[in-house]
Amino acid sequence: MSDSSNTQASQSDRRTDFEPAALVAYLGKQYPDMAPLDAGQVEITPISGGQSNPTYFVTVGERRLVLRKAPNGELLPGAHRVDREYRIMDALSGSGVPVPDMVRLEENKAVLGAPFYLMQRLDGQVFHESTLPDHDPEARTAIYRHKAQVLANLHRVNLAEKGLEDYGRTGPFFSRQIHRWTKQWELSKTREIPEIDQLAKWLAENDDGDETSTLVHGDYRIGNLMLHPSEPRIVGVLDWELSTLGHPLADLAHATAMWHITPQEYGGLMGADLKALGIPERQQFEEAYLEAAGFSNGLTTFHHAFALFRWAVIFQGIAKRAESGNAASENAATVGALAVALGRRGAELLSGDQGPR
Repeated sequence: MSDSSNTQASQSDRRTDFEPAALVAYLGKQYPDMAPLDAGQVEITPISGGQSNPTYFVTVGERRLVLRKAPNGELLPGAHRVDREYRIMDALSGSGVPVPDMVRLEENKAVLGAPFYLMQRLDGQVFHESTLPDHDPEARTAIYRHKAQVLANLHRVNLAEKGLEDYGRTGPFFSRQIHRWTKQWELSKTREIPEIDQLAKWLAENDDGDETSTLVHGDYRIGNLMLHPSEPRIVGVLDWELSTLGHPLADLAHATAMWHITPQEYGGLMGADLKALGIPERQQFEEAYLEAAGFSNGLTTFHHAFALFRWAVIFQGIAKRAESGNAASENAATVGALAVALGRRGAELLSGDQGPR
C-alpha cells in the first residue's frame, strides 16, 4: 500500500475502532473485482447512536455496504454475537420480514479486532425518537400499524422452512431468560439497585412455565427499523443481536417498553401526547399485533415487568462497558443511568403504582 494510503488510514483511526487500512486490504482480497484498492477509494462513515455493535457505512465506488462488528475488548458471555445477526437476516430473506441482503460474515478476530459482517445498504432512514418528529400524524399511524404487522410476521415464520429450528433452545423461555439476565446483572453490577434485585426475585417466583416458542427479535423498537424515505412503511428490520427462539409475548413486551420510557430518556413515548401525534396507545398497538398474529392471549404484568427488568440490566451493562472504555456510544454512561429508572418502574408495576401505558 502506498504511503498516502497509510497516511489517510491513520487519520481515520479516530473515527473507527479498527484500522481502516485492514478493511481496505480485506475487501481487495475477498473481492478481486474491487482490486486494486487504496484507502482513498474506500469511504468509511461511522453510524452514530448505537449502544451495542459498532456499525459503519462502507462505500467502494458504486457499491454501498454496511459493516457491523462486535466491540473490541472483553465482553459478557454470549453478548454481541454478530454471527447470529448475519444468520437470521440471511434466512429471513424473502419472508414477510424486511431485511437487508447479506454479503459476507467474517469470524476471524485478527482482521478488524472482532468478528464482523457486511450487508447491502438499504435506501431509507432510521429515527431514534419513537415519536417520529419528522412525520405527520397519518404517517405515524401507518408506520406503527406496519410495525405491529411485521412483528406478527416474524412470529409466524416457519422455522423448518427457514432452517432455523436450532436457532435457540425450545422449552421454558422465561425461566432461562430470568436466569440469564439475573446473571448478567450480577456480572455488570457497579452499584446497588434494589429494585432490579426485587424484579429478579419476583419474576422467578411468578413464571408460569409457558413453552410457546417462535422467532423473536429481542429489541424491536423504532430505532432498529429502517423506514422508507417517502412512504410510511418499514423497509428493513435491523440489529438482530438479541434474536433467538423465544416467547412471542416477551418480544411484544420488549416492543412496548417504549411506552414506559420518556422521550427525553431514550426516545420513548411515556408522557407524550399520543393522540395528537397519531401514535397508538400501548394497548392499541398490542391489539393490532394480536389481530395480525392470530393470538388471543395478551400481555400481563409479568410480561411488562420482565421487559423492564431486562432493559434495566442491558442499560447497566452499557454503564459497565462505559467504565471499561468499550461502549459504542459517547453517551453510554448517561444511558446506563436508565438502569435505575427502569428498575424502579418495573418494581412500581409489581405494587400497582404504575399501570402499563
